[in-house]
Amino acid sequence: MKIIEQPRAPNPRRVHIFLAEKGLTVPVEAIDITKDEHKTDGYRQLNPFAQVPTLVLDDGSTITESVAICRYFEELQPAPPLFGQTAREKADVEMWNRRAELGALQLVSFCFRHLHPAMAGMEVPQVPAWGEVNRDRLPGMLALFDAALGDRPFVAGKNYSIADITLLVAIDFMKPARLARPPGLAHLDRWYDEVSARPSAAAGKSR
Repeated sequence: MKIIEQPRAPNPRRVHIFLAEKGLTVPVEAIDITKDEHKTDGYRQLNPFAQVPTLVLDDGSTITESVAICRYFEELQPAPPLFGQTAREKADVEMWNRRAELGALQLVSFCFRHLHPAMAGMEVPQVPAWGEVNRDRLPGMLALFDAALGDRPFVAGKNYSIADITLLVAIDFMKPARLARPPGLAHLDRWYDEVSARPSAAAGKSR
């Protein structure tokens, strides 16, 4: 078993934080997407969408998409539960993780891909206007998370979950995307300081 990834990319980091919370270690094989190593025929046979990460199992089959990979490890090792336990908890985690993906991580990714000069050769065509649209949407979305965190410790409720991982990675990805965190979001700031202090938060940063 191994994970193929681009080091320090946000989606592989989600998997590494998840594994760290579970106390699991999986061998890693790095590829360089700046050199189009994710577009080779060999890699496309593993992941036809040419994205990272890809989990290669011992039988040679693969699981792609970061949340799907995390769900696989959740089934292998249920404790600690990071997708919820009761029917309601699982629904809440699914809902808030989806919101964190679409309302934070995806917006930051669009800004990075369409506004950062280093991405001009990879994001073709780079559409600055689309990056600016998503940059303008981000503060309002983060304010919604701030409001939700006003009455609970974690994004989806009383327990740390994959929704916290997704939002943490999104906010950390704002730095390379050259985006400033909006001021005045006290609940979000409290939450960010607390989840950033967890040992798992360092996973994926130093590879």
